[in-house]
Amino acid sequence: MIADVCKFDVIMTAIIIPKGFKITPKQFDELTENNTDVRMELTAQGELIVMPPTGGTAGWKNASISAQLYNWVMKSKTGKSFDSSTQFILPNGARRSPDAAWVSSEKWNTLTPKEQDSFPPLSPEFVVELVSPSDLKNQRYKNLQEKMQEYLDNGVKLGWLIEPKARKVEVYRQGQTVEIIQTPKSLSGEDILQGFVLDLEVIWS
Repeated sequence: MIADVCKFDVIMTAIIIPKGFKITPKQFDELTENNTDVRMELTAQGELIVMPPTGGTAGWKNASISAQLYNWVMKSKTGKSFDSSTQFILPNGARRSPDAAWVSSEKWNTLTPKEQDSFPPLSPEFVVELVSPSDLKNQRYKNLQEKMQEYLDNGVKLGWLIEPKARKVEVYRQGQTVEIIQTPKSLSGEDILQGFVLDLEVIWS
């Protein structure tokens, strides 16, 4: 039983997940349903990933990105925007929670109300991942780059991996090599999010 190996409750304040520990999607759903305050992801290979909470600086920078995307969506009426609390079930079976994401109305409306209320079984057209200070340790940054490629492989059209410390952005596009932009003042949503411009001044500050 997964509960015998990985137990969360109001008494426990720390959890150690063995490297490479794997569970089934059904076990993952049960785990997340019973531990809504813990952010987790599941790889396509069934590896459980417990996401550490962000620090204050990373938190408000994430909030800025989500707010800018939300404000554009409310004006453009082009679809739905999501923050890191939303988890998507990708076509390869992975359960991923990008820091910010956008799904067009056309794609969103293909889901049933039940699917919209649960983990949406689709790939967003656009995703953002913000590199936190803890991500720069060990293999986490490389894992984020692999995650961005996974997004593309599963249908994401445009992705931004933003690294505040180095003031750089890795832009991921379908069928193209990764573009690295150093200290841009803003980023354009290109033809995927027409009219959306992300102001990066607050991210670099």
